[in-house]
Amino acid sequence: MSAEGGLTTTGYIQHHLTNLAVCSDAAKDAAGHCHGFWTFHLDTLLVSGLLGLIVFGLMAKAAGNASAGVPGKLQNFVEMVVGLVDQQVRDTFHGKSALVTPLAITIFVWVFVMNAMDLIPVDFLPVAASAVGVHYLKAVPTTDPNLTFAMSITVFFIMLWMNVKVKGFGGFMHEVFSAPFGAKLAPVNFIFRVVEDIAKPISLALRLFGNMYAGEMVFILIALLGIWQLPLALPWALFHILIITLQAFVFMMLTIVYMSMASESH
Repeated sequence: MSAEGGLTTTGYIQHHLTNLAVCSDAAKDAAGHCHGFWTFHLDTLLVSGLLGLIVFGLMAKAAGNASAGVPGKLQNFVEMVVGLVDQQVRDTFHGKSALVTPLAITIFVWVFVMNAMDLIPVDFLPVAASAVGVHYLKAVPTTDPNLTFAMSITVFFIMLWMNVKVKGFGGFMHEVFSAPFGAKLAPVNFIFRVVEDIAKPISLALRLFGNMYAGEMVFILIALLGIWQLPLALPWALFHILIITLQAFVFMMLTIVYMSMASESH
């Protein structure tokens, strides 16, 4: 693509790391690129939404066609995934909530399929998109910090809601101001709690974004080698299967841990 489009090495990398964005004229710079808060990354929204519809549609179909007899391949696969996640929830979450298992399944499956887009050759979708007039396309939603932060902040607010639901507002405030050093050091406890809670969504988002962004960058650098990329692309893709699975699992497990912490009292 770099040779066909006349791009330099730097231009090629920048092109592949630029989102398809829309914004108001006021948010555009002199070159016409979107910047600022009210910028929508259409590729992230469309790819993540489409993947969610496909994978959860298939899971809903498997659930609707489930039988007590000999299960089909799709039912077997869905039952395996659900059983794996449910066991992790049982081992980690010790409270009572009908929300945690569905939340964990949604996070693991959705993050995994979004990460798996990284296994598609880096030029394949951008070239296909450019053929229909779309000049920028980032196919891996989890390389966009806007998406990873949106997911981690959502988990954060669910965690706060569960704190209040399980402990009551008074019990939650008592925990915030009295743990871990007792009520006499309430200001210190409050500062520690704020730092701890703010660090949770930030670390959750940056861990997923950083690992997937780095993996995508390696694929782009390998693609710059031209025909010599073949001996490197396959081994890295095979190794990357472990990374995309591990990152989905870590995001899910930390979510379960946060929900468990929210349902327990000091």
